[in-house]
Amino acid sequence: MQAAGAAVASEIRTRWSPRQTVIFAGAGNNGGDGLVIAERLAAAGWLVRVERVFPGREWTGDADVAAQHWTGPLAPATPDSLTGAELIVDAIFGTGLSRRPEGLAAELIKAINASGRPVVAVDIPSGLSGDRAEPEGVAVEADLTVTFHRLRPAHLLQPSVQFCGEIVCADIGIPEHTPPEDDIVARWNHPGLWSDWPHSGSPDTHKHRKGRLAVLSGPAKATGAARMAAEAGLRAGAGLVTMLTPPGAALVNASHLTEVMIRSFRESDDFLSGLDDIRATAAVLGPAAGKNDALRELVIAALSRPLPVVLDGDALSVFEDDPGHLLGHLRHHDVITPHAGEFERLFPGLSDSALNKIEAARAAADKAGCVVVYKGADSVIAVSGRTPRINTHASSALATAGTGDTLAGLIGGLLAQGAPAFDAASAAVWLHGEAALRLGPGLIAGELADAMPAVMQDLTRRRRIAAARAALIGG
Repeated sequence: MQAAGAAVASEIRTRWSPRQTVIFAGAGNNGGDGLVIAERLAAAGWLVRVERVFPGREWTGDADVAAQHWTGPLAPATPDSLTGAELIVDAIFGTGLSRRPEGLAAELIKAINASGRPVVAVDIPSGLSGDRAEPEGVAVEADLTVTFHRLRPAHLLQPSVQFCGEIVCADIGIPEHTPPEDDIVARWNHPGLWSDWPHSGSPDTHKHRKGRLAVLSGPAKATGAARMAAEAGLRAGAGLVTMLTPPGAALVNASHLTEVMIRSFRESDDFLSGLDDIRATAAVLGPAAGKNDALRELVIAALSRPLPVVLDGDALSVFEDDPGHLLGHLRHHDVITPHAGEFERLFPGLSDSALNKIEAARAAADKAGCVVVYKGADSVIAVSGRTPRINTHASSALATAGTGDTLAGLIGGLLAQGAPAFDAASAAVWLHGEAALRLGPGLIAGELADAMPAVMQDLTRRRRIAAARAALIGG
């Protein structure tokens, strides 16, 4: 508790000059942290007062010890406690809250949010549960949240992360150890988790060794999405990309594509022959493909071949009336990329019954038997038997038409090269987010693929530097 309180006090002093500070303290360990924060700030010359949110309760655990050391102002909290405050510290509830705030606690939270003053939350903004993404009632809207040792789902998932403001995870001296895999809720997606992908290949490689990706085109008036997926597959490193297109869309695609090859097909058997003839090592189906019986037939046909398949957009929604039919054909090396609406149509009620998005994605992956990329600002990548990965490395600029098609193509391009499906999906989501962060507001989907060379070159450079440093230390 001393280390936790000192860490929060340090983060406060780094950001603000001394000022009138009010600390709202609960009766448990979170309140104890608040008492230590008060002690540290007061020792540094700050004007601090502690307001007890539950004055009728005894301090519990280590908070009782902390209370004995605090000799400054201490009073029962009221909404008027905010008078004169220039900085507010929320130390009311911790991560284990399992009910909505009520009574005075709820009034105080509303008053804190209406105050317009900077707010620092200890561990997590009061009103949020560490394991849930949605507050059940009112919750503190913090400018800074300082938590300890490890992040919780609520620090990463929407919408709870919006209540946290800036998030700092402080080291408070808890010994590092590797917990059992069952105890890890998720891993934060980053290049260290999929260090072999994307890779540049050996010097003597050639286009066929780098994989052959097939992308299904939509009809003549809806070809753009598939073209973005195909070009993204090339940028991801696939050696050859072929657009499998209905005859009526062949000329449209040919007039817009240079590096991507075109092959027409008429029926599902012809489509399968196309996959076989080009010796495809991965396929992407769904971007603007049209929700009709023909697409349903093509999806099931593609899943009959041994190559991994990425299903996006229409290839998911076309099964909304019979999701079990699709789920029964998916394999461990396939990838589906639903956004929230598509997820609900494929797995009705699953999001409502799960504790959070991580649990929902994990359950969906178990049910589907493939890799699930549950898209959003907090994309979760899950596969049965592995710890899910959560990706927050992204930009709100991705909320524009076509970005999901580009992501599907990136996944397909990595799969075509032989990347394991879980790593291909994880890497593609991160690269997609990195490109968006570089491009910034105003990006359009077609620019994401063009940004990939610089993104991957920088990633390769960082890996080489890290390898060189490791070699130097080892020497």
